[in-house]
Amino acid sequence: MSRVELAFPVSSAAAFRAELIAAGLLIPTGVDGLYGRGAAYETVADALEAAITRLAAADAPERMRFPPVMSRQEFIASGYLKGFPHLAGTVNCFCGNEADHRRMLACIEAGEDWDDLQQPSEVVVTPAACYPVYPVVAAQGPLAEAGRLVDVSSYCFRHEPSVDPCRMQMFRMRELVRIGSEAQVLAFRDGWMARASRWLETLGLPSTTAPASDPFFGRGGKIMAAGQMEQLLKFELLVPVGSTSEPTACISCNYHMTHFSEIWPLRDAAGGMVRSGCVAFGIERLTLALFRHHGFDARLWPAGVRAELFV
Repeated sequence: MSRVELAFPVSSAAAFRAELIAAGLLIPTGVDGLYGRGAAYETVADALEAAITRLAAADAPERMRFPPVMSRQEFIASGYLKGFPHLAGTVNCFCGNEADHRRMLACIEAGEDWDDLQQPSEVVVTPAACYPVYPVVAAQGPLAEAGRLVDVSSYCFRHEPSVDPCRMQMFRMRELVRIGSEAQVLAFRDGWMARASRWLETLGLPSTTAPASDPFFGRGGKIMAAGQMEQLLKFELLVPVGSTSEPTACISCNYHMTHFSEIWPLRDAAGGMVRSGCVAFGIERLTLALFRHHGFDARLWPAGVRAELFV
């Protein structure tokens, strides 16, 4: 990547976070990677969501929206815990009686651990916006020849606390999910790599596209990551945000092959397993990239960028 001049020099991710907090764009909560967002930040994030809607409008995707939690049963079935146990977030709840409640309050008062009084609930925190889509589509029966294209958005959770504001624990992900034949899904993914790259240029964000792998866990994960790279299943559009030498993945374009069809009955009219893929937009990272490259006052951004976002 050629040298990129950012809107202002920042020596580290922690320094960038401090600047964002001082400007009122991020609101600290006392937990690394968990922030409130100020009005100016949300204005840009909302504008990005609207711009993505316009960008995808010609494809006429069907819209689905889910809460930021999903079925524990479907989550386990997805296989997420096989590859990413370190990132998963489950939801535990108090299910005891009055005696248990008194014991819990006594533990809290004494500063003691009370986790044993919590039990796993029927939901977990959604790790990626697309995960609830596959069981829903599978339950609706065989796909037509044209396949399906779904626009989905959600807050997502990944347990990776960090001082880097680009690595939040709770963040918004916007995805377009393509389900169909191999040719349909690959054409979708490859087309969106080019489309998303042009869009980033319109936003004044320099980017490179590179093969990538997911952050699989453990030694076995290294083998899975190598296979993903070798088969060119995942590409990321990288934008310098906290660093010019280590740019941030702001958009990813993915081909899942038959992974989700092997878990849920995603089938065509002849009963064959269909393929799936997605393009995922990291709303927080894109928002931060815009502030980093164009400054903290969106009213002063280049006219072309403002025209793309604030229609």
